[in-house]
Amino acid sequence: MIVEELRAAAAERLAALAREKGGEAPAGGFAPAPAHVKADAALSWPLAAAKVLKKKPLDLAAEAAAALAGLPGLASAEPAPPGFINVAFSQAALGAELARLLSDPASAGRDPSAAPRDILLEFVSANPTGPVHLATSRAATLGDSLARILRRRGHKVRTEYYVNDAGKQVERLGQSVRARWDQAHGKDTPVPEKGYQGEYIAEIAKAAPASAELWTDAQFARLAIDTMLAQHRADMELFGVGFDRWYLESELHAAGAVGKTLEKLKSLGKAYEKEGATWLGTVSDDTDDDKDRVLVRQDGVPTYFLADIAYHEDKYARGARELIDVWGADHHGYVPRMKAAVAALGHPPESFHPIVHQLVHLIKEEDFVKVAMKMSKRKGNFITLRELVDVVGLDATRFFFAMRTPNTHMQFDWELAQKKSNDNPVFYVQYVHARIASIFREAKAQGLAFESPDWALLTDPAERALAVKLAWLPETLKACEKELSPHPLPTYLMELAGLYHAFYERCRVLAPEDKPRTAARLALCGAVKNTLKEALGLLGVSAPEEM
Repeated sequence: MIVEELRAAAAERLAALAREKGGEAPAGGFAPAPAHVKADAALSWPLAAAKVLKKKPLDLAAEAAAALAGLPGLASAEPAPPGFINVAFSQAALGAELARLLSDPASAGRDPSAAPRDILLEFVSANPTGPVHLATSRAATLGDSLARILRRRGHKVRTEYYVNDAGKQVERLGQSVRARWDQAHGKDTPVPEKGYQGEYIAEIAKAAPASAELWTDAQFARLAIDTMLAQHRADMELFGVGFDRWYLESELHAAGAVGKTLEKLKSLGKAYEKEGATWLGTVSDDTDDDKDRVLVRQDGVPTYFLADIAYHEDKYARGARELIDVWGADHHGYVPRMKAAVAALGHPPESFHPIVHQLVHLIKEEDFVKVAMKMSKRKGNFITLRELVDVVGLDATRFFFAMRTPNTHMQFDWELAQKKSNDNPVFYVQYVHARIASIFREAKAQGLAFESPDWALLTDPAERALAVKLAWLPETLKACEKELSPHPLPTYLMELAGLYHAFYERCRVLAPEDKPRTAARLALCGAVKNTLKEALGLLGVSAPEEM
């Protein structure tokens, strides 16, 4: 991987240069050069090192550029104001990268030198009190794409869906279904004030047998949970998301894990009694939580928080070294208290990574104005994942959700997502893959191939821009890992598609009168096609051969 290899080699030489000058300079950034700069990468090391080494940044950039001369894979290194080093990759190094993408595209993004991580990634975990809706669909995209990317990076990732099938919300669910069953059988039983109003509740009630007249609320709740959980499983399968385990909260209680966790906290001096309740005492510790939290109420009933602590303790007990949780926007305040709980149990706080994704606003046009639809699960006014996929398609749904960082609110324009034009980002990217597939079909018909391409023939600026962009894919996946978000990848793909469209307009690919150049351009197209397929696959998006 040209970028990773050059970064490592440059770091060694620059560290040696710093030692010659009597200092230990910090590492400098190695990033794609800005669009207006004619270079393949830019190093900011002189700016970072100037103060330590007591040199002017531009003077240090000139010395550093000279020190980098002759590095394998480097064609040139030039100082630039105010203290950058602009570098260009050698044609041979770019050719080697293209050859790798042709022969082993699945290797793109792997970093054999990085220490593998053992991660348990929990996501979606939607309450089984209703269908999977719009916001939860964002969590499904985020978690599944992140799992795919982390595995590609060489890490061990187990995925899990936690099912809250215990507690007061389940009691209200059972009461809501009973009320609907009673209403269907001539009784004037109101739905509880905080119950669930959606039509799906009435549909669940219809499935109850005549003998349900003798059922308890808990039996109605069990019917609802089983029905919803089966639908959640089907929705995840529809969405292309698989889990290594569906973990029921009731399993925790049945195994006595909640009580055992409470006893552990007490033995560690982290739980105490006050006013008839049991509390987690963390405010005096070095945590960000602003107050102690109730673990067991005065009536002796454990809180949701204690059950969640027990679940996370169970994750560590099953061998996970790192935990990643994907939570909805309503869990923002949960972050400091769960971090405090993890630390209270004796686990490294840095091993727990909560990701809070913000709300999704579905945008549609009414009277030529874009408006956001209001949604509420309890009122039954929401768009389900299945409805969204039916309308805009799986590919657009996943690509659109992956385009934004989790910590930003998202406006999902489902009219744009349905467009079959370059205005639609996923269509814009997929069309490049389909176009290259069409070129290959035509090349086959003409008897043209790209065995043993001469990479030196790729001299046009549009060709080089494509080759350089392909070389940056591993860095893009590294950024996804660092930020715990897939959003850098759709951005990369749209930029790659834009460069290919420019290349296609400028460079004639099939030229029977110039077979060597045709072979080189076909090989470049093949590397682009392979990269698109691999990267789209990491997002759970297809790479069509025809559109």
